[in-house]
Amino acid sequence: MTDARARGTAAWHGRIEHVRGADLGSDTVQTSGMRRYEAISGKSVGSERLWMGRTHVGPATSSGDHHHGEAETAIYIVSGHPVFVFAEGEDEVRVETAPGDYVFVPPYVPHREENPSPDEEAVVVIARSTQEGIVVNLPSLWADVGRPAES
Repeated sequence: MTDARARGTAAWHGRIEHVRGADLGSDTVQTSGMRRYEAISGKSVGSERLWMGRTHVGPATSSGDHHHGEAETAIYIVSGHPVFVFAEGEDEVRVETAPGDYVFVPPYVPHREENPSPDEEAVVVIARSTQEGIVVNLPSLWADVGRPAES
């Protein structure tokens, strides 16, 4: 490699980080009824704009109501048939899913995950548009979320 080429790539060449599934951290903000595991974050790999992890909801269990602040959240269903619940006006809307499905949760949208199966754990992979796993637990889906004013 020429010196000029080496100097040109030094600014943008970093290293690829590898996080094994068995090494996910559980030192994250938790919500009742579910367990979050952190894989990719500022803390784990130095990510600046992305958080990614895995969530488990046990059989016949519902998480508490919560939102993820400014983060957009993308969810991929690995196993089980979790139901994602959010408020629309005075009604609860239920999004029933299956393995292979994807769900998008916009910033500040209160929601909860439910696992109606009596014997199968629901496992999902989550990616967020922030490098930290923002979790704000709420007393209900209709709670004031403190969304910043539109500019």
